[in-house]
Amino acid sequence: MNASEKWFGKPPAHLFFANTQMLDEAKATLLSAARSAGAEKLAACIDNKDDALTDFLAKIMCLSPFLRSGILTFVEGLEAVCEHGLNNRIQSLVDDALQLGNSPDLSEAELMSSLRVLKHEAHILIALGDLAQSNSVATTTHFLSQLAENCLSSAVNWLLRSTAESGKIEIADLQNPSKDCGLVILGMGKLGGRELNYSSDIDIVIYFDLNAKNMKFAEGQDATEVMSRFVRRLVRIMQERTGDGYVFRTDLRLRPDPGATPLAVNVDAALHYYESRGQNWERAAFIKARPVAGDHQAALSFLNELKPFIWRKYLDYAAISDVQSIKRQIHAHKGHGKITVHGHNLKLGRGGIREVEFFVQTQQLIAGGRAESLRHRETVEMLNRLAEEHWIDVSVRDEMSAAYSFLRRAEHAVQMVADEQTHDLPKDDEELAVIAGLLGLEDVAAFSTELMKHLKIVEKHFGDLFEDEQTLSGPAGNLVFTGGDPDPDTLNNLSAMGFERAIDIWNIVRTWHFGRYRALSSAKAREQLTALLPSLLDSFAQFGQADETLIKFDKLLAGLPAGMQLFSMLNSNRQLLGLMSKILSSAPRLANIVTARPLIFDGMLEPAFFERMPDHSELQERLNFFVGEGRVYEDVLDRLRIFAAEQRFLIGVRMLTGSIDPQTTAKALSALADMLLEKALIAVTEEVEAKHGVIEGASMCLVALGKLGSREMTAGSDVDLILIYDAPDALAESDGQKPLTPSQYFARVTQRLIAALSAPTAEGVLYDVDFRLRPSGNKGPLATSLKAFSRYQREDAWTWEHMALTRARPVCGDPTLMEKFADERNEIICINREREQIVADIASMRLRLEKEKPAKSIWNLKMVPGGIVDIEFLTQYWMLTDLPNCKAGLTNRNLNAHGAGDILRLLNEEIIAENDRKELIEALDIYSKISQLIALCSAEKFDPQSAPKGLVEELCAATNMPDIIQLEAHLQEHSHAVRSIFEQYISLEQP
Repeated sequence: MNASEKWFGKPPAHLFFANTQMLDEAKATLLSAARSAGAEKLAACIDNKDDALTDFLAKIMCLSPFLRSGILTFVEGLEAVCEHGLNNRIQSLVDDALQLGNSPDLSEAELMSSLRVLKHEAHILIALGDLAQSNSVATTTHFLSQLAENCLSSAVNWLLRSTAESGKIEIADLQNPSKDCGLVILGMGKLGGRELNYSSDIDIVIYFDLNAKNMKFAEGQDATEVMSRFVRRLVRIMQERTGDGYVFRTDLRLRPDPGATPLAVNVDAALHYYESRGQNWERAAFIKARPVAGDHQAALSFLNELKPFIWRKYLDYAAISDVQSIKRQIHAHKGHGKITVHGHNLKLGRGGIREVEFFVQTQQLIAGGRAESLRHRETVEMLNRLAEEHWIDVSVRDEMSAAYSFLRRAEHAVQMVADEQTHDLPKDDEELAVIAGLLGLEDVAAFSTELMKHLKIVEKHFGDLFEDEQTLSGPAGNLVFTGGDPDPDTLNNLSAMGFERAIDIWNIVRTWHFGRYRALSSAKAREQLTALLPSLLDSFAQFGQADETLIKFDKLLAGLPAGMQLFSMLNSNRQLLGLMSKILSSAPRLANIVTARPLIFDGMLEPAFFERMPDHSELQERLNFFVGEGRVYEDVLDRLRIFAAEQRFLIGVRMLTGSIDPQTTAKALSALADMLLEKALIAVTEEVEAKHGVIEGASMCLVALGKLGSREMTAGSDVDLILIYDAPDALAESDGQKPLTPSQYFARVTQRLIAALSAPTAEGVLYDVDFRLRPSGNKGPLATSLKAFSRYQREDAWTWEHMALTRARPVCGDPTLMEKFADERNEIICINREREQIVADIASMRLRLEKEKPAKSIWNLKMVPGGIVDIEFLTQYWMLTDLPNCKAGLTNRNLNAHGAGDILRLLNEEIIAENDRKELIEALDIYSKISQLIALCSAEKFDPQSAPKGLVEELCAATNMPDIIQLEAHLQEHSHAVRSIFEQYISLEQP
């Protein structure tokens, strides 16, 4: 028997490397190393120039820098191979790995070093058996898997003793620490299936049992914290790179919900997770799960408990969806990409290893629940069993098995060149020739022919399996959010759709499948969301700022108490899905409301929602019912805030969809404010009366000014208010325990009202309130008697205060006093005034505003020259100067027309040319439309450069402009025209 047969049992496969000079140099180097190490038998083999072994080793040294280094490092180990044979030596090293953890005197550093050196030598020898083709792929992967398993077991046993010595746990049997310790360590993926590749990570999950026989946690110790620290040390022992290298890279991401759980999970918690929230891809992962360290008996019991989760007895529609989702984990799928050689990913590429594995595992998930024989872990063995059970043809089994074997050997060769964790073939011919040579193929052409044959076979059979299945895909391609790592194809597709932080988005969507949110706790809800996902992502992308939109949707999900209703609704009504995307992407103010109160969507489920607004009596009835359930004052205030937020949202949605115009929106928001102020005033009054009683014969009313007074509110408007009271006796006192005079009493009511409206609670703020338009402003009393108000307005008020009064409107309180105030207000507006003085005062005020609050862009529609303020000032000017003369259509009958738009529509040519009137109306309409949209969508100042793309598009659509540049130019034209009209009546030239 020659040396090669002694080593491998047969002559090694012929490797291809044509540079004879380099081969001779490699042989000389190896011979020198053998002699230096005293490896006489190895030296004798090498010295025999014709021996196949020498040629084989020399070619490996030339083709693989990593293996060359290892061969020279472990010459003494090669000597042992000469004596005992390759596989015996490998098995001896594998067995030694298991014993290292039983050395009580070994330090952690010594354990780490010993494991690394042993693993390195074993890997070199395993590679030789693989490349010699004396060992089958199964034998090679079994050696690699057993080595990893034994290294892991040694580290676990050593750590159990070390942790016990530190006093954190108690181990009954330190000679056999893993026995009955309750520590469940499962090998997943290729480790579990005994199919580890040459440079694999090892995927493990770790659970612990608090009721284990042989291990108890010391008193005062937190079990999860102790075990998490244990796992961190284990990972360090296994994968930290030292001068001796590393043992195995260790991946713990297959544990339950890895982003939210500790490194080690309580067995009971783990079982509960899988029973209630286990994922499709986790079912597939557990097909290969196998005890690899720790308490093997506890691990087997755990897996037995999981059988109903992994193996379903009946194939229902949900199970079929599960099977489809498994297929969607592969980023290279049927009909996507091209089969190639240069740079092809042997694992994930089309026709690659993963497709063989999923070809098997998918059919296991379908049939394994009923056929226990189909629950095996190893891929090739499962191909045999599928053929035996007539799930596949024998020819399919043979072709897939041969392809799997070739692809695994090619994968190993790629990794052996430099000990890199890669599955990609080289992109250039020179490096590809190295892979061909290691596989015993003459050149790149021969390798390419063989590889393409197998890839096409796998692609065909895998494609046939899913020929009629639907995939989770969007316009940009497949979207896969299962598994442990981001799918590269999905990341590319997300980027193509418009998502800027694709990895972050992938992680967010992936966490939805874990059911962390209440809305996603049921499997049915997750299925509904999965079906919705492609349309959802596409819809987010269509409106721009896709990342932010998805993040807002994530917040919405986090707040939903249940998700089935919303997901079903969105699945069946894609128009509503588009609306939700529009809200989240283009209307941050509305989005904040809906993410804080997701159930607000319920209000949109009414069939007539988009067809009509609720009338005053309907809305009042809803408000009375909702607020009437408030038990205490604070509860009433919170209910007012909730009702306000919901109704503002619903009004805003109607405007955003075009169901109502901006004028209707303004009136609806103002009517809502009237109702809410009335309820707030009643609640405040009751609180004051409970402490201070009432004043006999006294009354009060609340007067609105500004946008609320003129019924022109936007979503961002504050409320300008005055509290007016009337008391027959200024010295009277209230009849409560703490009596107050009328001025004190109604000032107290006002103070409480301001707090009730503007104080932030858990439900936010109802309205920002401004009482500065009361007589004497901030210097005057908070509440004003009707007599004092009348006297001040008639004798001391400034022009600007009369201008403000044109928009004054009593909104709630005592009806008689409200009517008195309205009459007095009308009389004050109708006082004859000097036109020249009014003009001068208005001009002075406008110039001061332009100096103190200059508009920085045309988008400050209120303050820009020729903007809203100019139009309002003009209408107020005409009310103060022409109403007393009953000119231009303005009469006492028109005093309730508070808004600028209402006034403009009353004017006739006695005061303004028809073209100018139409220009003011048209300008105010577009200003109002834009102001309403901006206020509805955002609380920030509008800047077209930084605004949400969706908002910009909404503005253009609402104004029938092709783009924002054209809209800006249109606004400039209006502003110039309005300012020109303004200056016809109000000269701004300084005297």
